[in-house]
Amino acid sequence: MLFLKHLWRLLKETVQFARQNKAWWIVPLVLMLLLLGLVVVAVINGAPFIYTLF
Repeated sequence: MLFLKHLWRLLKETVQFARQNKAWWIVPLVLMLLLLGLVVVAVINGAPFIYTLF
């Protein structure tokens, strides 16, 4: 739960920084990096189950 709290805080601070500095290109970049991280974690956790299919 603490991890999600820190992640939410990071997203809020990123949006706040983008709003203050008019750097809106940062928001999609951070979201894509988070999505990529989520995909990597999903693939790593799902890899052992692929072997049971074959």
